[in-house]
Parts: sequence; structure tokens; C-alpha cells
Amino acid sequence: MHARSALFDLYGDHLRARGGRAPVAALVRILAPLGIAAPAVRTAISRMVRQGWLEPVRLDGGPGYRLTGRARKRLDDAAARIYRTRSSTWEGSWDLLVVGPVAHRAARERLRSGLAFLGYAPLSDSTWISPFASPEVEPLVAAEGAALARFAARDDDPRGQASSAWNLDALGAAYTAWLEDAAALVADPPARDGSDEAAFAVRSLLVHEWRKFLFTDPGLPAELLPADWPGHAAAEFFAAEAARLLPAASRFVDACLCPPSPGRPGTDPDHVDEKELNR
Repeated sequence: MHARSALFDLYGDHLRARGGRAPVAALVRILAPLGIAAPAVRTAISRMVRQGWLEPVRLDGGPGYRLTGRARKRLDDAAARIYRTRSSTWEGSWDLLVVGPVAHRAARERLRSGLAFLGYAPLSDSTWISPFASPEVEPLVAAEGAALARFAARDDDPRGQASSAWNLDALGAAYTAWLEDAAALVADPPARDGSDEAAFAVRSLLVHEWRKFLFTDPGLPAELLPADWPGHAAAEFFAAEAARLLPAASRFVDACLCPPSPGRPGTDPDHVDEKELNR
């Protein structure tokens, strides 16, 4: 697991509900059970600051970082999709986007990646559809300097359209494979009877692998999915196991967020010097 992905998971899954902020030293302590060392945490934080996801803040436990408004909005939406709390009621129309040309290749890649994350599928280089309209589309497209036209569209065969726009066979197979791997992960003794730290590590891996479906699963409504969709069984398993592991994982996070005992800077092995962080 990369440090940046682990930080996104940590802020979205735990810190978002705790004010969206944490001291750097606490971030290092929390991510240690995932095998992520302090230098990797610091590098990932600096990158997330440059990208507009985090901003520095002075906390009781020392220098820290909090979510920006943009990041909180993105993580709120991601949480609704991860835990399937977003309404899946579909009114029968597609959100159809026609995006103007983008000159630079890097900008085109950012735009494609961003629209896919929001649940849109390309019908052509310029045309995208989703069963649900995302409020993040306009700022995403505007940030890359592209023009946008947006329509509500209907067709006579919406299930066929969904099957054509998204590779549902591959997505279903991915859910089946995920379920097998997740069952093996939570069946290990540390996941069943281990410490709070072990519960945090196992739950973090579970959420991390599940979160990857945000980039491939648009969250189609039931009427657009095949019968016996494997994603339903996978979602039920994830919800049950994530809830089972949450109390112990939360205790571990809360313990790590407690400020260290008063003492000279540097006597705490988890102390992170602010100047070192901002190099």
C-alpha cells in the first residue's frame, strides 16, 4: 500500500469524523502497522499539500495537517459510494456530457481519470455518460480549460447501454475475486482475535482494496445490472466485516491521536520535527 493511498484512506475512514485533522507524529504512528515508514508519510503529506488535499495546521500534539474543503467534499462522496449509502434510485435518464478538446496530453489524462472516478464512461473521446449527475463535473472540466455541454438523455435499451459502456463481465469477475481474497484476509487469527492494532491493519487493507472499485464501478442502479450481480454479495460482506472491525480499529486510532507525554522535543520516538517535514 502506498503512503498517499493510505493517508487518503485514513483521513476518509477515520479522521474525517474526528475533525479532519491530525498531528504529523500521530499520522506516523497510525500508519506504522501498515509497514509505512515516517519518511514515506512525510513525502506523501507534502505531495497532498501541493495537490490541494491537505493544509498545515498547528495542533496541541504539534504540527499537523487538515483536509481542505475540496478534499472533504471528495471524501464525503467517496464514503457514500464505499459504504453504499448514496441513493440508488434512478429516474431513467443519463447524465450526458460533451467535453470540448483539451490541448495537452497530461490534462486529457487527468480529465479522463477524474470523470471515470466520478462514475462516467466514455462513449467517444468527447462524450461521457453516467446514470447519476455529479456536482464535481463542472469544476473538474473547468480546471482543465475545456468547454462542457450537459444534457439529460434517455434511450430505449438502458441495460444494453450500460453493458456497452462498462465492461460488466470484468467488473463482476473482479468482485468475485475480491470476495475470495477478503474472506481469506479476515479469517486470519489476528483479524478475528488480535489486538486493536491488528484490527486496524486488517480493516485498512479491506477498505483499501474495496476503495479501488471507486475507479471501476460507477454504482449503477439495480435495473441496469445483470441478475445475480456478484457486487451485491461482495458489498454485504464488506459492510459486515468493516463494521465488525471498526470498534477495535477506532480504539487504535484514538490511542495514536492522544498527545505524547510532555517532554523535550526529540525524546518521543514518534516526534517529527516541523522543519524536517517542510524540507
